[in-house]
Amino acid sequence: MMLTVAARKRRGDFCLDAAFELPTPGVLALFGRSGCGKSTLVNLIAGLLRPDAGRICLDDVTLFDAQRGIDVPTERRGVGYVFQDARLFPHLRVAGNLRYAERRATGAHFVGLDAVVDLLDLGALMQRRTHDLSGGERQRVAIGRALLTQPRLLLLDEPLAALDAARRDEVLPYLETLRDQLALPMVYVTHRFDEVLRLATHLVLLGAGAVLAQGSLGAISLHPELRSIIGPDEVGAIVDGRVIGLDPSGALTRVRVGRGELKLESPEFAVGTALRVQLLARDIIVSTRAPQALSVRNSLEGTILKIDDDTGSDLLTIDIGETAILARITKVATCELGLTTGMPVWALVKSVSLRGHAFMAGSRDA
Repeated sequence: MMLTVAARKRRGDFCLDAAFELPTPGVLALFGRSGCGKSTLVNLIAGLLRPDAGRICLDDVTLFDAQRGIDVPTERRGVGYVFQDARLFPHLRVAGNLRYAERRATGAHFVGLDAVVDLLDLGALMQRRTHDLSGGERQRVAIGRALLTQPRLLLLDEPLAALDAARRDEVLPYLETLRDQLALPMVYVTHRFDEVLRLATHLVLLGAGAVLAQGSLGAISLHPELRSIIGPDEVGAIVDGRVIGLDPSGALTRVRVGRGELKLESPEFAVGTALRVQLLARDIIVSTRAPQALSVRNSLEGTILKIDDDTGSDLLTIDIGETAILARITKVATCELGLTTGMPVWALVKSVSLRGHAFMAGSRDA
């Protein structure tokens, strides 16, 4: 099953020409700088804008095809849309907003009102007026209303952009729950990479209206185009692992990644949990010998795949078995250690530098 998009749209001096695919179910993040065409692309999928050329298909249904003259109206596309501002009906209470969407549903029924209320923790809000809600509460209601239209695809256009950090942290776990429990395909627009890290199963990088790269987060985390967007402090590899237990102290979670093992300060994860871990390049220490008698809890043995110049320093790509990580070191260190491609090294990283995000089975990068 697949969302397939190949669309071209000119708006004034700006031209969007983008093509990508999302295996469904999954969460595809559209990521890039402001003005790169993310919202335009989502509006083309929704039918709010008409492409100048191209084709958009969801599973076995063609939503738009310029050559065949197909342009399914927005209300018949089976698409739910959550905007940056909640756009709730101010004259209705929360319950009324949700029941309105329930009555308007046209797709096959896959989630009911009670389930949505439970998933998004809306029970205590049902009789509240929308103007009495916090920003995070309004967005939860907006997501619930979109779900109750029974969409086959959920579009979210920077749904957390208008919220402060506390409200963002309040809403993100609910989006993770939707991803893991409903298996509903989602296209998620954001300019914040921490949201991509927590939610996405696939990533499309956009720049000036064009797709710069697309694929799994693990693969794209190593891509030069991503580095130029997120900046040097956030550059790092994203690796998938699985919890294998606790260390003898019981304070650190052991996670299998590649041929090695990481220990995280996250003891709440059960054995077998699929975790996504980001290893920032600036946090990695490189050794040419197996480490001994160090406070660092993590040591991954690997092989240098390549050494890239990175604005005055060197960025090492290190194969750790089935995946790769990045390490930023000074050029002086590269020279003094005699580092070359193909050379065995050990990558060291403190446990306090690592954070894992859980994914249920079936929602990890493919």
